[in-house]
Amino acid sequence: MEFKNEYLQGVYDKVCQRNPGEKEFLQAVKEVLESLEPVVEKRPDIVEAGVIDRIVEPERQIIFRVPWVDDNGKVQVNRGFRVQFNSAIGPYKGGLRLHPSVCASVIKFLGFEQIFKNSLTGLPIGGGKGGSDFDPKGKSDAEVMRFCQSFMTELCKHIGADTDVPAGDIGTGAREIGFMYGQYKRLRNEFTGVLTGKGLSYGGSLARTEATGYGLCYYTAEMLKCMKNDSFQGKTVVISGSGNVAIYATQKATELGGKVVALSDSNGYIYDPNGVDLAVVKQIKEVERGRIKEYCNRVQGATYTEGCKGIWTIKCDIALPCATQNELDGESADILIKNGVMAVAEGANMPSTPDAVEKFQAAGVLFGPAKAANAGGVATSALEMSQNSERLSWTFEEVDSKLKNIMINIFHNSYDAAKEYGMEGNLVAGANIAGFLKVADAMLWQGISY
Repeated sequence: MEFKNEYLQGVYDKVCQRNPGEKEFLQAVKEVLESLEPVVEKRPDIVEAGVIDRIVEPERQIIFRVPWVDDNGKVQVNRGFRVQFNSAIGPYKGGLRLHPSVCASVIKFLGFEQIFKNSLTGLPIGGGKGGSDFDPKGKSDAEVMRFCQSFMTELCKHIGADTDVPAGDIGTGAREIGFMYGQYKRLRNEFTGVLTGKGLSYGGSLARTEATGYGLCYYTAEMLKCMKNDSFQGKTVVISGSGNVAIYATQKATELGGKVVALSDSNGYIYDPNGVDLAVVKQIKEVERGRIKEYCNRVQGATYTEGCKGIWTIKCDIALPCATQNELDGESADILIKNGVMAVAEGANMPSTPDAVEKFQAAGVLFGPAKAANAGGVATSALEMSQNSERLSWTFEEVDSKLKNIMINIFHNSYDAAKEYGMEGNLVAGANIAGFLKVADAMLWQGISY
């Protein structure tokens, strides 16, 4: 038996039986259930009401065909997904991922994680996720527009400002959100805050672009302060990825006194011992939509290495994986630990394998799990929803201040929950428990039929 608790073992076995081969989803469920063992012992009412049996099963799963026409006039067909996982504390909320790796398992793992992440923010938002195996890389603006319009033609039947509010994710930036929102508005004849991550001219929020990266650093800074009496000041930082999260984590880590020396994309990574020049990265990634290797042609002293895994061999004090799921494995964790890493916090969703997490925790490395550390993006999305409902626009400083407070509270709620349930310092367990309890109590109040 993998679990000490027979009830949790039974729940997990049933999830495995119902979702065969969905390794990402099963990994996410296992991690949460392991954390809940002390909760189950202390809260028999949760077991009796079947809360955990219900929370591992999505309320609704939608899979649909997305036909579109490319620039050569050829019909292409992709698959679209929306998993509405749990609405106990608010409308479903979670991003739309556009990437060839998207499948039911990936969307379900992301949606399941989103339940607890959204709960941790303290805001009234449930968990959901969606996307498609469409790859926007290398596509023209016209092709992306036609795909997004076709995708939204179906998705619009299942979402709404008080039902399900999608957002961006990997492959879904301001361009894609704009095309999707335009189609939603055209089909539904309403101007509502049904998507977040919108442009500032039509209901978007200041600081939303920066939110996940900034929030990651606010969380990491609080973790360092409270658990090590330390800070980013003078620390060497390695960040994987070079998308939205990585770029703004680089900016905030630098502002907080750290030196970011490496970034990556799906082809390889750059190393700049003098500290990454963020203006150059932004030009390449945000303006030119180019590859990170271009950085070395523009910045003297920087080097580029093919392949992503080697980025974790670079000596650093703080590691922030911000690329994709399971990018940091046990072997890479061993190297980071040997090189003296003191803190790891996840900017991507589940970027560390279970083996890596165990090794960091055993070595006494501070470890901030994704559902807590990268919750800044969805928190600010919820703040965008609030502004849309009020027909108001807050200043950058107002949103940033709210974001910082939310991230500090997430850390402390996770830390306190771990301590209360006998696992002091285990922020993975703390985040799972704190996020779960709020949703579980809401489900208990709403009855078994829910």
